[in-house]
Amino acid sequence: MASNPHLTQPGRAPGGALPAALSTADWRDYWSLLKPRVMTLVVFTGACGLFAAPGHIHPFLAFVAILCIATGAGAAAAFNQWWEADIDAVMKRTASRPLPSGRLEPDQALAFAIILSVASVVTLGFATNWVAAAWLAFSIFFYAVVYTIWLKPRTPQNIVIGGAAGAFPPIIGWAAVTGDVTALPLLLFAIVFAWTPPHFWALALFVRSDYANAGIPMLPVTHGVRETRRQILAYSLVLAAVAVAPWALGLLGAVYGLSATLLSLVFVALAARVAASTTEEPAEMQAEKRLFKYSLLYLAAIFAALVVDRSVA
Repeated sequence: MASNPHLTQPGRAPGGALPAALSTADWRDYWSLLKPRVMTLVVFTGACGLFAAPGHIHPFLAFVAILCIATGAGAAAAFNQWWEADIDAVMKRTASRPLPSGRLEPDQALAFAIILSVASVVTLGFATNWVAAAWLAFSIFFYAVVYTIWLKPRTPQNIVIGGAAGAFPPIIGWAAVTGDVTALPLLLFAIVFAWTPPHFWALALFVRSDYANAGIPMLPVTHGVRETRRQILAYSLVLAAVAVAPWALGLLGAVYGLSATLLSLVFVALAARVAASTTEEPAEMQAEKRLFKYSLLYLAAIFAALVVDRSVA
C-alpha cells in the first residue's frame, strides 16, 4: 500500500519509512486515530436520532448500529490524520499525535481507516438496512475527501460546508430504524450543520496561530478576529432559528420546544459577548472559551430533549 505523498513528516527516512526505533505502535495509538473525544458527540447525536425514530429496532441491532456509526466516524478521523500528518506536525495541539510523532507509519493508519470504513458500512447494511449504510458511507467520504482533502486547505468556508460531515449521524440513526429519511432527521442534520461554525470558530479564535503556522485558511487567519466574531453571532442566530423549527413546525412537542428556546437564548447571549469582545490575545479570550464549552453542552442537551420529548409524546 502506497504512502501518502502529502506527508512530509519530521524524522522520516527517504520513501516515508520510519526509523526502526519509532516504527512500533500499541493500541493507544490506534485509539487516538479515532479522535475519541470528537466521536463521543457524534455517537450521541446518532443514538438520539435512532431512539427518536418511529418504529421498533431490536436492542442488539440498535447497539450494532450505534457501534457502526462510531466506527465509521473513527475511520474518517483516521483518514483525516493520515492525510494531514505534516500539518499536525507543525501545530502545537496536534504534534504529539501518532503519525507526526512517528509512532505509526502512514500505511498502518491508512489500512486501519480503510478496514474500519468497509467494516462499519457493510455491517450496518446487513444489521439494519442499506439506506442507513449508504448514508454512513457518504458521511465517511464527505469528511475524508470533500472536507479533509478538498475544502480545508482551500477556503475559509471549509468548516461551514464541511460541517455537514458531522451532521449525518442523526440521519443515519433514524434511517437504521425506519429505512427512510423524513423532515425531522433532516432538521436534526440542519441543527448540527448550523451549530458547527460558531462552535469551531470559537475554538479557532484562540488557537489561530496554529492554523496560520500550518497554512490552513481558517476564517480567523484569512479574515481576522473581528470578522470571525461577527460570523459567530450570525451563525448563532441561524442556529437558534433552526433549533426551534422542529417545534414550530409541529414535529416535536413542548418539552423540546421550551428546551430548545432556552438553550438557544443562552447560546446567542454568549455569542453576542464574543461579538462584543475586543481582545485579540488568545490567553484573554474568555468569552470565546465560554462559548466553546457551552456549545458542547448545548448540542448534547438539545438532542437529549429530543429523545425525552419523543418518549413522552
